Amino acid sequence: MSFFKRLKDKFSGSSEEPKQQEELEQLESDGQPQEDSEVAEQVEQKEKKKPKKLKEADFDEDGLISIEDFEEIEAQQLGAKFRAGLEKSRENFQAQLNNLIARYRKVDEDFFEALEEMLITADVGFNTVMQLVEELRDEAKRRNITETEDLREVIVEKIVEIYHQDDEHSEVMNLEDGRLNVILMVGVNGVGKTTTIGKLAHRYQAEGKKVMLAAGDTFRAGAIEQLKVWGERVGVEVTSQSEGSDPAAVMYDAINAAKSKGVDILICDTAGRLQNKSNLMNELEKVKRVIGRAVPDAPHEVLLCLDATTGQNALSQAKSFKEVTNVTGIVLTKLDGTAKGGIVLAIRNELHIPVKYVGLGEKLDDLQPFNPESYVYGLFADMIEQNVEVSEDGDSELTSDQLNTGSVEGRSDEPK
Repeated sequence: MSFFKRLKDKFSGSSEEPKQQEELEQLESDGQPQEDSEVAEQVEQKEKKKPKKLKEADFDEDGLISIEDFEEIEAQQLGAKFRAGLEKSRENFQAQLNNLIARYRKVDEDFFEALEEMLITADVGFNTVMQLVEELRDEAKRRNITETEDLREVIVEKIVEIYHQDDEHSEVMNLEDGRLNVILMVGVNGVGKTTTIGKLAHRYQAEGKKVMLAAGDTFRAGAIEQLKVWGERVGVEVTSQSEGSDPAAVMYDAINAAKSKGVDILICDTAGRLQNKSNLMNELEKVKRVIGRAVPDAPHEVLLCLDATTGQNALSQAKSFKEVTNVTGIVLTKLDGTAKGGIVLAIRNELHIPVKYVGLGEKLDDLQPFNPESYVYGLFADMIEQNVEVSEDGDSELTSDQLNTGSVEGRSDEPK
């Protein structure tokens, strides 16, 4: 199964059955009963089940569905979210790639140079682009690919490989049952950090976790109240002190309260750190020390919030934060508002920091765990589906010929 077809079947379901049904109807209209035709039998063997919807899932007597049905439904919902959230980036990527392939029909150095320029303008990052294009050159030689059209699938496949080159499970959060998990949120003002904290609290609470928030941004006017509003909205407790108080003291009180109340996850807000303010960065280190003394190995995650719409500026912020603190993951907000979704690859490949969550919209459940295949599907969904449909149309044309001649491969109905 091709890489494109696997992504399409996983995130949007198989499209083979409608076409196969047309073939069966054509057989019957030609006076060839389905059960008497070897061609029909061949088509039947190729049939695949329709993508399930929740109402079509097989519920047992206890009202439960199978793990397979649940995973299938979940994958399709995830694919739909990434497809909708990456619409601007997808239109940009696909349009430029289609134009490039239309201009350069042959795989040569001119094509690779144009591809480099295209990817750089999409904020994929210079070093990442150089690596990607070099690997494409090698792959084209290895597979003896001479037509640019045949490189579409390879380009997408290489993007997933580049993201996963260090660790295939890097985007998984370091959260464990039976302990107080502490998540420290950092990032400059205006990137959506407080909103992200609220959405994370909502997600973890929906998973059955007991969640508490710590209002450690005591410098920005209104920050404490804003976090309290989010706490009320999602139904979680917020520990806070007065504006201007010591953030480390807030964290100390929050950890003690979380321990006494059996909290599973404590999410700690911090002040919007400007990377050129060394005193603020020192304050962040102080907060981490206090947390580490109160809870061994904490914070278990240090998540840096970045605004995807700022492109390379987001990459610059990530570099600065990485220099002063051990950032374990990125939350990329407002990904639905930019046409330069390639920044995901630049962050992962150039800074070796995994993207843990991405913001794909304004709703509470639009903050989604990052998954490289979901991301690639959202970025190239139209192209993937068109490619698969063209491939399947080619198969159906062969079947039509077989129907017209009344034969299948290696067999003829003509008398010998």
